[in-house]
Amino acid sequence: MNKMMPALETILASQLADPDSHWGLGSFGAIAEFTRDHEEPVTLDLAALTALTPRGGIRIVPRADGRLFAFETAAGTSWSQNVALCLPPDAAAMHRRAVLTEIGPDPEALRDEDKHSVLFDLGLGIAHIDACVRVRDATAIEQMRTQVGKNVFAPDSSAMRIVLAIQPHRVFMSRCGRIEVYQPIPPPDGRSPEGPHTHVLPKLLGAGRSHAATEPIPEGWVPCLSIYPAHPAKDALGRAKPFQRTRHDAFQALLRSYGDPETLRLKTQVTAALAGGEAPPLLDSGDRFARACIRIALRQAQASGLQSPALGLWRDQYERPGSQDRSDISGCH
Repeated sequence: MNKMMPALETILASQLADPDSHWGLGSFGAIAEFTRDHEEPVTLDLAALTALTPRGGIRIVPRADGRLFAFETAAGTSWSQNVALCLPPDAAAMHRRAVLTEIGPDPEALRDEDKHSVLFDLGLGIAHIDACVRVRDATAIEQMRTQVGKNVFAPDSSAMRIVLAIQPHRVFMSRCGRIEVYQPIPPPDGRSPEGPHTHVLPKLLGAGRSHAATEPIPEGWVPCLSIYPAHPAKDALGRAKPFQRTRHDAFQALLRSYGDPETLRLKTQVTAALAGGEAPPLLDSGDRFARACIRIALRQAQASGLQSPALGLWRDQYERPGSQDRSDISGCH
C-alpha cells in the first residue's frame, strides 16, 4: 500500500481542486457532505488536503493501509458514481459512543476560532464515524450538558430539540478525515440547504450498516470517506445536462484502476454488444449488482447518444417502463 500513497494523494488532491466533485463522510443513515460552488470563496491547501469555505470545510487523511474503490450505482433513471476511501474494520474503528458525550475542545478544527469550542458526540453508535456537534456559546454548552449520558433519540432526551434551537456546527470524523458544516439545520419538515449539510435518520441508523446495500463495497472493507466525482450527465442538484464525454471518460479510467474487474468486464461486454447491434439476452445478469451494471451501461449509452438498433431491445429487457431505481441514502444528495 505504501507504493500507492503518491497516486492516492494525487487523486485526492485532483478531486479536491475540482468544485464539481463532492464529498461525503458517514454511514447508512447519518452523513455529512461537503460541496462548494465555482464562485464561492475557498481556502484550498492541496498539500494538506483541506478545503474551507464560509459554509463548511473538509480535511482528508490518506492512509497507507487504505484502498480506493470506484463504483457506479443505478439511481433513479440515471446513475451515480462514487470513489470510496476504505479501511479494514479494525483500522476504521472510531469510538462508537452510544449516548451524548462531551468531548471537550476541538484542537483539530479547520478554523482557529473553533478550536476552543466544545465538541459533543451525538452518540449514534456508528462503528467507523464520530458524528458530533460543536458549540461555542456558553449558555448553549450548558444546555447540551444537561442531556449528556442520554440516548439522543430516547423519549426523555431533549438533545435534538436543543440542537435545532442552538444551530451548532456539525463535525463528522473518520480515520480518513473530517467534514465540518456551518450552515443552519433545516426544521424537520424543511429542505436541506444547497452546499455542505448533514442528514441524521434514526430509522436507517437502526439497520447498523456502514453503507447502503446498493453500494458494492468489497467484503472486509469499510468506506470511511466518499468522493462523488463530477457527473457527465447531471449537475450537483441532480438536474440533467448535456453529456460531457471528458467527465465520463475520466471516471471510467478510475473504474479501470480501482473498480471491480468482474463488473467492468460485464459492462464492457454490454457496451460491445450494443455497438455490434446484438440483441439480448446474451449475458448472465446474475446478482443485483450485475443487473444494476447492465442498466448503467444502457443509460450511459443512451446519454452519450450511441446509435444502436439493439438499444431499445436491451432497455425492454432490463428496464421496466416507468420504473426508477430506489436510492438508498448513503450520501447527502
